[in-house]
Amino acid sequence: MKTFTFPDTFQWGTATASYQIEGAWNEDGKGESIWDRFAHTEGKILNGDTGDVACDSYHRYKDDVALMKEMGMNTYRFSISWPRVVPNGKGAVNQKGIDYYSRLVDELLANGITPFPTLYHWDLPQALEDEGGWSNREIVGHFARYAETVVQALGDRVKRWIVFNEPWVFVFLGYLYGTHAPGVRDSSRAMKAAHVVNLAQAEAMRAMRATGKVEALGNAFSMSASYPASDSEEDRAAAERHHRWNNVWFLEPVLKGAYPEAYLDQARALERMDVRPGDMERIKGSYDFIGINLYSRAIVAHSEQERNLGIRMFPGPGPKTAFNWEVWPAAIYQAIKRVDRDYGRPPIYITENGCSYPTAPGPDGRVHDQERIDFYHGYVGQVARAAAEGCDVRGYMAWSLLDNFEWAMGFSQRFGLAWCDFEHGQQRIVKDSGYWFRDLIAGRRIAYDETLA
Repeated sequence: MKTFTFPDTFQWGTATASYQIEGAWNEDGKGESIWDRFAHTEGKILNGDTGDVACDSYHRYKDDVALMKEMGMNTYRFSISWPRVVPNGKGAVNQKGIDYYSRLVDELLANGITPFPTLYHWDLPQALEDEGGWSNREIVGHFARYAETVVQALGDRVKRWIVFNEPWVFVFLGYLYGTHAPGVRDSSRAMKAAHVVNLAQAEAMRAMRATGKVEALGNAFSMSASYPASDSEEDRAAAERHHRWNNVWFLEPVLKGAYPEAYLDQARALERMDVRPGDMERIKGSYDFIGINLYSRAIVAHSEQERNLGIRMFPGPGPKTAFNWEVWPAAIYQAIKRVDRDYGRPPIYITENGCSYPTAPGPDGRVHDQERIDFYHGYVGQVARAAAEGCDVRGYMAWSLLDNFEWAMGFSQRFGLAWCDFEHGQQRIVKDSGYWFRDLIAGRRIAYDETLA
C-alpha cells in the first residue's frame, strides 16, 4: 500500500441530473421532456415510478447546497434541463427556467462551491423528439442555440461546462435498445443519431466559445475498462473493439476527426450513420478536459455470432453492488491511464463514480453504509494511484449527492451520499459515506493498492 496527497486545487464534488432530482416537471413554464413522456407510459419504469417530484430539488435546492457544504464539497456537477429553459427545444426562451439555474449558481457560489453544469443529461424536449429527435440533423442548430442561450445567461459566473453526459448511453439505450427514453428500437435511427450527436456537440462548442465567456469545455463519457476474457489474440482484439465502441466512439471524432475502427464492417457502419462529405471536418476540434464516468469493467470475448462488433460479454467474479455491477476498483485506474496515454495527457475529471446499496437509517437515525465507504475507498484510491503516476486528474465527482430517480429502475436503487425519504416529506440524511468524504477532503490523503490490475 502507498499513500497519496491530493493537491489543494483538486475539485471534490457530487454529480446529479435534472430529471433525476428536480421534480417540478410541469411548473413555471417547463416543457415536456422525453423522460416525462417515457415515465408516464405504462410499463416503462419499474414500479410505475416517475420523476414528477423526484427529490423536489427545484424547490429544495438550498437544502441540497447545504448538504454539499456539510460534506466539504467544493464543486457541484448538475445538469440543466433543456425543456425548462426552451420548452419546445426551439423558439421562445422560458425566463423562469433561466432564473432557477441562476439562483442555484448564486447559492453555490455563496457557499464556496464551484458550479460545473452539464448542458444535456438526457431530458430532450419531447417536441423535438416528435420531429425525429437526435436522428434529425435539424436538431444541431437547435442545440447550439440552446447552448449559447445558457452560456450567455450564466457565463458571467460559470466558466467550466460539460456539453453532453454519456452520449453512448442516451443514443444506444434510447434509440437502439429502447430501455431508456424515448424508448425506440430502430438501428437505423440509432446509427444516424450517433453521428448527429457528434455534429451537435461540435456546433454547440463553437457557439459557446464564441460568447467569450467559457474557460473550459468537455464531455462526460461513459466508460467501463475493457478486459479480455483470455490472453488469446481474438479476445484481446474483441476487447479493443469494445473499448473503441463503448468508451471512445464519441470522443475520438473530436480529437482525431474520425470514428475509431470498432465495427467488423466499418465502412458499412459509417454509411448507415449517414456521414456526409465535410462532416468530420466540422466535428474535429478539441476538448479542454475529458470527463470519465465509470462504475465497473467489461470482460469481453470474441464472438462469431455477433455480426456487428464480434464481441460477447461475461460477468466478472468480483463482489456486486445492489445494481449487480461488479466492484473492481482497478477499472478506474486502467481507464484513466488509457485516456492519458492515447490522447496526450489531457486534464481529466472523474465526472461520475458511485454505487447503489439499499442501506436505510438505523435506530440511531444514521445511515451506516460501510459497503459504500469500502467502494469509494477502493475507487478513489485508484484515482490517486493514477495521479501519483503523473496523470493530470483534476477532480472527482461522486454519483450521487442524493438517492434519486434512477431512470428505468425508478426509486429502487440508492446511489446517494445522502438518504432521501421519498415517502415522508423528502427528509435528507447524510450517510456515513458522506462524512467519510468530508474527512477525506479535509485530510486530502488516501492509501491505495498499487498491485491491482
